[in-house]
Amino acid sequence: MNFIKKIFDGEIGEDIHLQFQKFSKGEFRDKALIKAKKTKEKFTINTSAEFANEMVRKVAEKLGEDKTRITGAIISTRNLKEEPIFRDILANSEVKQFQGVRRFIINTEMSGKDIIKFLDECPKAFFALSFDAGDSKLKIKPKAPKSGKPGKGDDKPKVDFCKLITTDAGWGRSFVFEKPDFDNAEINHTFLITELIYPEGEKDFARIRELAKRKGKIIREAKIDGQIIKTEKEFVA
Repeated sequence: MNFIKKIFDGEIGEDIHLQFQKFSKGEFRDKALIKAKKTKEKFTINTSAEFANEMVRKVAEKLGEDKTRITGAIISTRNLKEEPIFRDILANSEVKQFQGVRRFIINTEMSGKDIIKFLDECPKAFFALSFDAGDSKLKIKPKAPKSGKPGKGDDKPKVDFCKLITTDAGWGRSFVFEKPDFDNAEINHTFLITELIYPEGEKDFARIRELAKRKGKIIREAKIDGQIIKTEKEFVA
């Protein structure tokens, strides 16, 4: 299940909090973009970068203890090569650094279990990894995400950072939950943050920023097989 579906289902956890840590108060348009197509039993899901880490986790869970070729990049402020838990896996990885942010280039055999270990130990890192497992094929651009650029004129922003092809019906339908059977869908979200809720008793400013919750709502606009469906959901995360 993706983080938007979790919010609309009222399932708010630490993963949802991490999604909103970088946001201040305000209105943020063209977020969590989805372009989906269903052909027979196959779902083709294109998204913006917000869905990357959870897509990687889901495909890694499918891979399990099996190994496959993993390509792409892990973006982190931490020097993961110096951490014993990752040293062997990243031994041959090229590292590119800019303004304190490191991009570890990945092109190696890894198991799903290895990937999940990375995700669990580095929840704030960005995982731009491409690999296959079972009925699912994932491709993510191997770079750090940037703020979505608005389209020119009437053009919409491109939805091409992540691409998932899967026959997992439950997963595919979680992106287009308004209509279980669809042919084509385009979905756009606006995040409206109205309040920052700060932790009581905390004195450390860095911890205050990290722990502060965002209160607001998500405005979801979906065009599914030509039908426009608009929904809203309030949240605190």
